Amino acid sequence: MIKELANVVAIKAGQVTVTSQIKSSCSGCAQVDTCGSGQIAKALPQAKLTLTLPYDINTFGKTLKLGDCVVLALPEKDVLSSAGQVYLLPLFGLIAFSAFGQWLVNQQILPHELIALGFGLTGGYLGYRLAKFKQKQGEHSENLQPKIIEVLPSPSQGK
Repeated sequence: MIKELANVVAIKAGQVTVTSQIKSSCSGCAQVDTCGSGQIAKALPQAKLTLTLPYDINTFGKTLKLGDCVVLALPEKDVLSSAGQVYLLPLFGLIAFSAFGQWLVNQQILPHELIALGFGLTGGYLGYRLAKFKQKQGEHSENLQPKIIEVLPSPSQGK
């Protein structure tokens, strides 16, 4: 499970809005002062991610309050599967259609290599559309929604 801490900022009927600090991986590297990516990460302000999630008190057995810290989780298997589809399907489409276009040029069916290049770009685009379609399918899309798995007490309750 991929876990992230977030703070409750709003509660409405059946929904809770949480914010989480987006962390850059560039801050921990030894080369942060000499790396271009590290300089950009230091120059840009840290952004916050805001999510509105469904919330049912019966699921947690605890009422959320503003300022509570919650643990959000995503199944690692689904994140890796999604990343694989998004990166690999367009790449495979590009390679397969480019190879087919080049084969057509070698067989002298196509008069020019620019048409073979068009085949490759079309394959990449079709792979992208297929990946986008697969990401929006019901069950897969639901698995990529963060879920609250734990409610931690807010710091003000410990006083």
